Amino acid sequence: MNKLGSLYTFVMEHRDRLLLMLLLFLSTLLSIVMVVFRVMYSNSWIYIFLIWNLFLAWIPLGCAILLWWLVRWELHSPLIVLPVVGVWLAFFPNAPYIVTDFLHLTPRHSIPIWYDLMLIFSFAWNGLSVGYASLWIMQNLAEQLYGRLVGWLLVVGTLAVSGFGIYIGRFLRWNSWDFLTDPHGLLQDIAPRILNPLEHPQTAAVSLLFSTFLLLSYLTITMLIAAKWQPGLAVTQK
Repeated sequence: MNKLGSLYTFVMEHRDRLLLMLLLFLSTLLSIVMVVFRVMYSNSWIYIFLIWNLFLAWIPLGCAILLWWLVRWELHSPLIVLPVVGVWLAFFPNAPYIVTDFLHLTPRHSIPIWYDLMLIFSFAWNGLSVGYASLWIMQNLAEQLYGRLVGWLLVVGTLAVSGFGIYIGRFLRWNSWDFLTDPHGLLQDIAPRILNPLEHPQTAAVSLLFSTFLLLSYLTITMLIAAKWQPGLAVTQK
């Protein structure tokens, strides 16, 4: 009975968070089912890579939730927090990166193009959703520990880095784990683009456009959360 009572208390305390995770899981499951159906219907594995991309997008959300629990348990020493933050930041660009997979959309005789359009859109939406959920958690943690300004600096800095990360992933074909497996090669490739942005206009344009889009869309979501649209009761004068 005590265990059931504790479970009930936990569920009620974290009801909104658990519901959010359930919705993200169900939406992700729908995307995976769409890919599986496509493979069975067309006998083509062409979009199977989207499942891997979405898995990578879930990693920063897992890191953000882990960090939230660490702060909740007051285990937020730098030796514990910094590695988690580092993994979160390294993998975060994978979440919005899925938007660029629309480049793979092309008419194919095996299946209607509208299905492939919906398929890629579902993965892109889920990538953005889990990415923004993790960023929202990290922003709130930063505000709680260091203040509102630090929280928003984290948001702007992360999305700026993500715009550049999307570029080096899509055009230079580097991956998040290359930070560990080939840091020298990665640095050698991106350093000239950082130090001399005017000599690499495509890098600057792609990074800036994606960063701006990500920031504006994140701000839109946060304003939707903050705005109150319930109709107020009319005040009748006597």
